[in-house]
Amino acid sequence: MVAGAGFTIVPSFAVSGLGHKAPSDTMNIVGVGVGGKGHPNLKAMNTENIIGLCDVDWKYAANCFKSFPDAKRYYDWRKMFDELGESIDGVMVATPDHTHAIVAATALTMDKHLYCQKPLTHSIYESRLLTKLAAERKVATQMGNQGNSGDGVRELCEWIWNGEIGEVKEAHAWTDRPIWPQGLENPTQAMKVPDTLNWDLFLGPAPMRSFHEIYTPWNWRGWWDFGTGAFGDMACHVLDPIYRALKLGYPNAVSGSSTLFNTASAPQAEKVRFDFPKRESLEKLKMTPVKVHWYDGGLFPDRPELLPEGEDLMRDGLGGCMFVGSKDTLISDCGGLNPRLLSGRVPNVPQTLRRVEGSVGYTDGPHEQDWIRACKESPDNRVEGSANFAYSGPFNEMVLLGVLAIRLQGLNRVLKWNGPQMEFSNITANETLRVIQTNEFKMVEGLPRFNRTHVDLNALEAASEYIKHAYRAGWNLPDMPV
Repeated sequence: MVAGAGFTIVPSFAVSGLGHKAPSDTMNIVGVGVGGKGHPNLKAMNTENIIGLCDVDWKYAANCFKSFPDAKRYYDWRKMFDELGESIDGVMVATPDHTHAIVAATALTMDKHLYCQKPLTHSIYESRLLTKLAAERKVATQMGNQGNSGDGVRELCEWIWNGEIGEVKEAHAWTDRPIWPQGLENPTQAMKVPDTLNWDLFLGPAPMRSFHEIYTPWNWRGWWDFGTGAFGDMACHVLDPIYRALKLGYPNAVSGSSTLFNTASAPQAEKVRFDFPKRESLEKLKMTPVKVHWYDGGLFPDRPELLPEGEDLMRDGLGGCMFVGSKDTLISDCGGLNPRLLSGRVPNVPQTLRRVEGSVGYTDGPHEQDWIRACKESPDNRVEGSANFAYSGPFNEMVLLGVLAIRLQGLNRVLKWNGPQMEFSNITANETLRVIQTNEFKMVEGLPRFNRTHVDLNALEAASEYIKHAYRAGWNLPDMPV
């Protein structure tokens, strides 16, 4: 059995009790990880004062630096928090996945409003920690899955909750990602670290290794130590309508299969199935047990019979989802955009969910501004953003459980999951998990030669590490009981 552990430590530089801004004030916001998605996130927040920018790669961050010339620049977010701490109202985090939690948790212990890119964290334990910290702080939080604020997912939920497609016993979600390299092996030769990159800070809590340009920028998503592959990247967008509309909570089982992957990198394509028990019924809808299926890397569910010939399941270029109900089938684009019934019927259902101003498509801006609105409201009367951590933390745990289903597929079973305890109940102490380490192919004198090597891991120890990472020395999470 893999057991969840308690949480402990607050950094020495954490500042608390700073109070909260009145709705009329302009916020002071800092960004951590601004060379990639952090740049458009901050541009969407430019109604406020952007006072600090932090990135480990100043060449990659150059365009963001130009957009906010008056903001102070840093390599190390800890130094930025030390120097600007009392003047910071909100923190935007868009670093690689493996450093989300340590930056975000520190910001929460400092009572800072927090916007954190998806996936919320790199491990399930980290996600539980952020959920717990956010519940104890009077700050506004938001995960950066912008489709969550869209009109489409709200309309989709209203249709389903009104009983328009009947009971849902299966749902499917898909994306064409990855569009970055995956299934790679660690390079054997080191490269010189660029003068503009602080490699040690990029690694952060991850194990030490030599620099190579294949890791960063951007390519980090495909490496287990830094990213969570296509599943972790896109499921927070594509699975969001399913998790939200079906009020899923914790699955009780998960299983997965994929193309070849190895100890270093995620596979090129994968399938995952989650099994959820029945949930509390709504007035017009029974929440029956449901199986949720995930596909990426060019894999898709079987085409439903009523889907028009020639219609592309990837018509928006990002992904989509499908609810198979007892009365009808609902399909949508990524993030719940453009929901439609395959019968062709258009439901006439009252609006019961709050709409976010301007969020009619899948764009940056409204999602960030809804977080800013929540930041400026009184904690006692705040209308939380719909991707606040009370929602997105548990949802993110589901996403990361899908990543674990792939990494543990060599156990050849459906994995039984105890969500509250963060543990698998059917992995025992003496089992072995065999994982590919190298998979070499070459031609020798006109003949093919294969050399595939494996590493044997203790399954219980491997699963425990995937659930809760052992951080590199000097990088510690805030710790607290759950």
